[in-house]
Amino acid sequence: MDELNHRDFIIVGGGAAGFYAGIHFSKFNPNKSVLILEQSPSFLSKVKVSGGGRCNVTNYTLDPKDLVKNYPRGHKELLGPFYAYGPLDVISFFEEHGIPLKEEDKGRMFPVSNSSASIVNLLMELAQKQGVQLSPSTSVKSISKQGDYWKIGTNKKEYFAKNILIASGSSKAIWKQLSALEIPIVEPVPSLFTFKVDPHPMGALSGLSSEVEISIQTSDKKYISSRGPLLITHQGFSGPAVLECSAWGARSLADLNYQFELCINWLVDLSHQDVLERLMELKSNSGTKTMLNINEFNFPKRLWEYLVLSAGIQKGEQWAQLNKIQLVNLANQLNDTRIQVVGKSTFKEEFVSAGGVDLRSVNFKTMESKIHSGLYFAGEVLNIDAITGGYNFQNAWTTAYIASSALNN
Repeated sequence: MDELNHRDFIIVGGGAAGFYAGIHFSKFNPNKSVLILEQSPSFLSKVKVSGGGRCNVTNYTLDPKDLVKNYPRGHKELLGPFYAYGPLDVISFFEEHGIPLKEEDKGRMFPVSNSSASIVNLLMELAQKQGVQLSPSTSVKSISKQGDYWKIGTNKKEYFAKNILIASGSSKAIWKQLSALEIPIVEPVPSLFTFKVDPHPMGALSGLSSEVEISIQTSDKKYISSRGPLLITHQGFSGPAVLECSAWGARSLADLNYQFELCINWLVDLSHQDVLERLMELKSNSGTKTMLNINEFNFPKRLWEYLVLSAGIQKGEQWAQLNKIQLVNLANQLNDTRIQVVGKSTFKEEFVSAGGVDLRSVNFKTMESKIHSGLYFAGEVLNIDAITGGYNFQNAWTTAYIASSALNN
């Protein structure tokens, strides 16, 4: 083994988890060498684009039992780690280093600067200040064990270390190499994606957002549902309701090849019977007023017009002229609009996968592999993913911190 290529700790992946682990390991072990290998030319690229360029650092959900409810995969395994290192610890870390955070809707935590550059710059500065070695444009070609050491072959040279951390995110190439080491890998499928509709009957309403409940029937006749803002786009649907549904239904929707019927309830607090009764009251009380001029449910004007016309009601039709069938059709539209989805699109640049290292093969007290000693995991390389709101970053910070802490001895 070439001593020049030996490091005390090698991290594969220069993203949030990799940097957080490297910074904490070097802080705890100032006399030991740390090397971060990153395939792309720049580090922390996903951090830079996250949250619309503002970086949703974590979520102010402080009770671990509530926090884990936001993870479709990994909720059981993360409970203990979140007790050990949770959102308050992350908030303290950044604020102690001069990056104050603020809370926004649904507990989302952002830097007060409203710029992800604050987070990126801090992590880069700390890594360099603490002597963490950074190697960009470095592709890992092989990972193997030689005696007590791990050998990592790259496009530049070979490196050796007793302990390595895999923090490579959704890298199929790394998953393939881990699989060759007999690390069980759960086949990845996309999560956090938007729905494509073509032809799009609501395309003219692009830009409108409304609080809804959506549901999808899976191939085994079960339902995936979520409640929240739905954003109508030129290509289909986005917004928190869709993203949450795509996360919880990642595998079921993949099984459907992303072709399914989307059911939209525009009046989440009213039953179908309640809606029908309200419509019948309007028929009795509104007389000669036209349908489109009475917007009882306070929908955006264009959305109300779409729902009325979709129920087979003409533009100039008066409330008093409506028959029972038309009222039932309108109630159906309000409580159960059906739209055919034909595919998916990536949500901005925040691609997330459901899949990765099988959680049963990892010791979550240390993040070390149960199969190979000296092999650790952190972040999205694991079969862990969350809905939007800062939860995926919290997984990265927590698992990285625990892995680096386990190497303090």
